[in-house]
Amino acid sequence: MMVHYCQTKCAYKDSILFYRLGDFYEMFFEDAKTVSRELELTLTGKDCGLSERAPMCGIPYHAAETYINRLIDKGYKVAICEQVEDPKTAKGIVKREVTRVVTPGTNLNMQELDEGKNNYLMAIVCVGDHFGVSTADITTGDCYVTEIDEERKLWDEINKFLPAEIICNDAFLVSGVDVDDLRNRLHISVFALESWYFGDDLCKQTLLEHFKISSLEGLGLADYDSGVIAAGSLFRYLLDTQKNTMEHMNKIIPYTTDRYMVIDSSSRRNLELVETLREKQKRGSLLWVLDKTKTAMGARMLRNFVEQPLIDADAINERLDAVTELNMQAMLREEIREYLNPVYDLERLVSRISYRSANPRDLLAFKSSLEMIPHIKNLLANFTSPLLVRINEQMDGLEDLYSLLEASITEDPPLAVKEGGIIREGYNEQVDTYRNSKTQGKSWLAQLEAEEKEKTGIRNLKIKYNKVFGYYLEVTNSFKDLVPEYYTRKQTLTNAERYITPKLKELEDMILGAEDKLFALEYDLFCQVREELAAQIPRIQETAKAIAQLDVYASLSVVAQRNNYVRPTVNTKGVIDIKNGRHPVVEKMINNDMFIANDTYLDNGSKRVSVITGPNMAGKSTYMRQTALIVLMAQIGSFVPAEKAKIGVVDRIFTRVGASDDLASGQSTFMVEMTEVANILRNATAKSLLILDEIGRGTSTFDGLSIAWAVIEHISNTKLLGAKTLFATHYHELTELEGKIPGVNNYCIAVKERGDDIVFLRKIVKGGADKSYGIQVAKLAGVPDSVLNRAKELVDELVHTDITSTFKDLAESSRKTKPKAVHYDEVDLEQISLFDTVQDQDIIEELKKLDITTLTPMDAMNTLYRLQNKLKNRW
Repeated sequence: MMVHYCQTKCAYKDSILFYRLGDFYEMFFEDAKTVSRELELTLTGKDCGLSERAPMCGIPYHAAETYINRLIDKGYKVAICEQVEDPKTAKGIVKREVTRVVTPGTNLNMQELDEGKNNYLMAIVCVGDHFGVSTADITTGDCYVTEIDEERKLWDEINKFLPAEIICNDAFLVSGVDVDDLRNRLHISVFALESWYFGDDLCKQTLLEHFKISSLEGLGLADYDSGVIAAGSLFRYLLDTQKNTMEHMNKIIPYTTDRYMVIDSSSRRNLELVETLREKQKRGSLLWVLDKTKTAMGARMLRNFVEQPLIDADAINERLDAVTELNMQAMLREEIREYLNPVYDLERLVSRISYRSANPRDLLAFKSSLEMIPHIKNLLANFTSPLLVRINEQMDGLEDLYSLLEASITEDPPLAVKEGGIIREGYNEQVDTYRNSKTQGKSWLAQLEAEEKEKTGIRNLKIKYNKVFGYYLEVTNSFKDLVPEYYTRKQTLTNAERYITPKLKELEDMILGAEDKLFALEYDLFCQVREELAAQIPRIQETAKAIAQLDVYASLSVVAQRNNYVRPTVNTKGVIDIKNGRHPVVEKMINNDMFIANDTYLDNGSKRVSVITGPNMAGKSTYMRQTALIVLMAQIGSFVPAEKAKIGVVDRIFTRVGASDDLASGQSTFMVEMTEVANILRNATAKSLLILDEIGRGTSTFDGLSIAWAVIEHISNTKLLGAKTLFATHYHELTELEGKIPGVNNYCIAVKERGDDIVFLRKIVKGGADKSYGIQVAKLAGVPDSVLNRAKELVDELVHTDITSTFKDLAESSRKTKPKAVHYDEVDLEQISLFDTVQDQDIIEELKKLDITTLTPMDAMNTLYRLQNKLKNRW
């Protein structure tokens, strides 16, 4: 047995081997040490012919799922080696084989997985200067493939899917992608596979054989060279680990990354799309507001909608049409939702059927779900919007499968598949015969018990049963003297004796024989029913997707009506015009009546960039985020929180909000900020929406202000970028850019002053703020009065050295000192330069303070030389 264990382990070196021995899974040698350490199990030993006992630990087979999941969560793979023949009939060593390898991306345990989130496995292949990417969820059968030409775009895809596991080739590990960041920050298990997995011919052949086709053109993969390698290696990996044909994975969807809006990882975090930034919880996220789905399938699809907004205006409007009609037919919508409520997770039930691991209760849940579908279809027939009509056509009533399950599976089946009680009476004549024999056997036993009581005079004699001894007569010690000679003692207990008689043995053979045959036949019939369902997997999956879509649109409709959302008008002209927009999450977290709505207007012309000033806590970040969320909601096909909204489709949303260190990678707040700004400026387009908050605050005033200034110049210049931008800042000097750089406009948060106190009005108004109210905000935060008073004194002193006055005449002074021109659109403006003027003023001040009457000729020469160098080497 140990020789076989070692041979098996050699074939699965990268996995922990769970080796079935009777009622336990045992681990030996290094696996035992690892499992003992990770799961805090007792480490023992076993004699196996070596000089020392082999380290060993084990777990009960019935509790294996719990232990396996704990190891998977820690990033391990687990190979399950089962006994594949009955030990009672085996000759010599019981035959064992690895029946499945469980990995983080192939976990099928529905109790452990988040039902509202896909569990993705991603294959990434680095080929030359680009990447092939294939992503699959084996619990639902979803599979996608694409190709990516930049590392940054690859990160966007990884953050979009957030796979539990990535498999890759060696070239990916040395491509420059931070694999440690994937493992440590994103908690993704990364495994490099052997090179043969990525052979062109093997990958193509694997796909052709799995999908039973003769050409990759049938899958739409003819133009996806590296994508084919990624998809082929993924399916080869699944075949090797799952030991299953995976019939439910019958479709692969090729896509291009420019089909959806690009939302990079920092923007996903900042906008809190599916989880909050700090607590990592669903409550407080956009998904939390929108998710009123009734099914797990709908919840997963809605999450995908939020993470992948559309950029095709026609497709967006089609979704909006569906939500509009559901709003208009609210009574029918609520009736549909009532029928959706009992529907179980058909997608994951199908995967269990495909794996032949579905138990009788899974089929009962499946049947109760199928019962709802005809009612849903009848209600859907009343709708006319193209998307809802297609959903109704895609949804199969599956009446034949419901009838099969209704006829075959009993209403209260056991969890186990080999203990009988599964098949409904009347479905199979032989089952009914065996079951009747079992029932008659009980009456036979009762009759024998009565006869023996009368014969022997033992009033408390009982016929009982257990799995070890079978049937027996139990007599307490007080009546032991009355036991006749034809009773054969079988077991002695403290207070009683157990006996067998020839008549009881005969009955036992008859009853247990019928029971064993009944259980075996019921199991065979159950497997036949499961096979019939497996043959219809494509029909079931199409229906499951249709139900999920319907659930999503019904959820969006309910949210729209409950929260007083309006349908956005989607355009391709680049105009974003929001009247009385609201933050969808903030207004739900507070009293809706207390939220102050605000307008937003951005276009591709004179209103490209809004520079927003105002104090901290006044609501700048909330306002900017709500604009981004309203645009995103519109592009997923949702109504939006506003009085009126025109949304020009954007291809990307970028945000740079807040400040945080990345100490693990040794990056400061300012470095993180600049990295994000660099990503935005390099990857944004004229069709993008940029949300920038407090750029340049992590360094000195002059440095930060110059960076913020230059960023606005770059963004507003249509020859360089020209993106629609909301730019919040405390650098009030930047308000001088309005009128000097085309497309830049000033807005501020209205504040009401009451002596030394302020009231935030939360209203965006035209114009720039001239104060930051930092001391007043510090007072609200509870800073001691002594500190506040000293701060006021220092402000009064520093205000005289403020450089604001320099900015007032910035354009004019820059013309005099440095006539260098750049072109903004068709307007020819001279380059605006801040620090030339500031440094000239410093030199003038130094000259004023010089006492030339005390200078020696040499001092005068040195001073003149130093000042001249300052002018030559200034910024």
